[in-house]
Amino acid sequence: MKGVYEFLAQDRVIFGEPASEAVVQTANHYNANRVYVVASKTLNRSTDEIQKIRQALGDRYLDTFDECIEHTPRASVIELARQLRAAKPDLVITVGGGTPVDTVKIALLCLAQDVHDEKTLGEYRIQVDAQGQRHTPQVGKPPVRQVVIPTTLSAAEFTNLGGCTDPLRQVKDLYTGREIGAMAVILDPAITRHTPDWLWLATGVRALDHAIETVCSPHHQPFTDATCLHGLAMLIGGLQKVRQDHNDLAARLDCQLGVWLSATGIMRVPMGASHGIGHQLGAVAGVPHGHTSCVLLPAVMRYNESVNADRQALIAQAHGSPDASAHALIGAVIKSLGMPTTLQQVGVQRSQFQAIADGALQNIWVRANPRPIDKTEQVFEILEDCW
Repeated sequence: MKGVYEFLAQDRVIFGEPASEAVVQTANHYNANRVYVVASKTLNRSTDEIQKIRQALGDRYLDTFDECIEHTPRASVIELARQLRAAKPDLVITVGGGTPVDTVKIALLCLAQDVHDEKTLGEYRIQVDAQGQRHTPQVGKPPVRQVVIPTTLSAAEFTNLGGCTDPLRQVKDLYTGREIGAMAVILDPAITRHTPDWLWLATGVRALDHAIETVCSPHHQPFTDATCLHGLAMLIGGLQKVRQDHNDLAARLDCQLGVWLSATGIMRVPMGASHGIGHQLGAVAGVPHGHTSCVLLPAVMRYNESVNADRQALIAQAHGSPDASAHALIGAVIKSLGMPTTLQQVGVQRSQFQAIADGALQNIWVRANPRPIDKTEQVFEILEDCW
């Protein structure tokens, strides 16, 4: 066995402490005196959580940006980059789910590369050529880093990969840079109680998707096998307990820790078509990030079973049912959480299949799928299985 595993440019994970206290601890640790906050609009305007953080920071607090938009359109990234340039913070605290985290990631890329407009931003997206080869632009060091307090289970805090939608092409592009991700992560289960149950559970399935596509990748690694299989068990148990009791903080923390373990393969091990086609369900049909995995994951597992049945058997074993079909087990878990399981349930139209398939072939994870996908007909096959 040969391979290379590159760790994130991430210093620390603080878990189980109140967010406002951990923010002060983190600002002290990094000697930060000019702290800018990016948060979801709901958290900032409908709860007191962001105000607690502002008050805890005191004179170090600069301003708050809460205009992040789902699926991260380019215009919102450019606007945040403009505001960060004006404020000149020495630390950004990001609070929320994948949307604010990705918005900050790509805004930091804009700062690192002096990008001021949407067209130039597009030049830094990861691209794949006709042969499926990935081309990743080099991105320098941004002038400021972010610390993330996640409120969903999207795992955006544990990767330096960000998604950003080009509305003109109807494609959700991927961007990366070594230091655009979280320098530190604060896992506070209490702050997640504001997250709607459907969003918590759906992004939890997204985290299951991270674990499963990492283990099932043709380029799997021993380190990620170990973390993802344990994370998978923590996630399934934690998600089922939270569905029964919204206020079970121990179960919520189990979910967060399961995400941490399950995210070790993102951008370290190639993912697959559930992630890749899922990006296009968001860009074309506006399907929420977590729901894309709820619908696609079992179908992609079925599509790939002929080439990676041995790897899928590890998933069934981690679930405690070694003789069962992994895709059936995961499908049952998704259904037990009350999540949608078909494209029709998430509002996708057959008329959108072509745009979804065309965009999917431009996605690095679709082209890295264990069973090769290089024709739109193959994407259609998976979409029909989800219909």
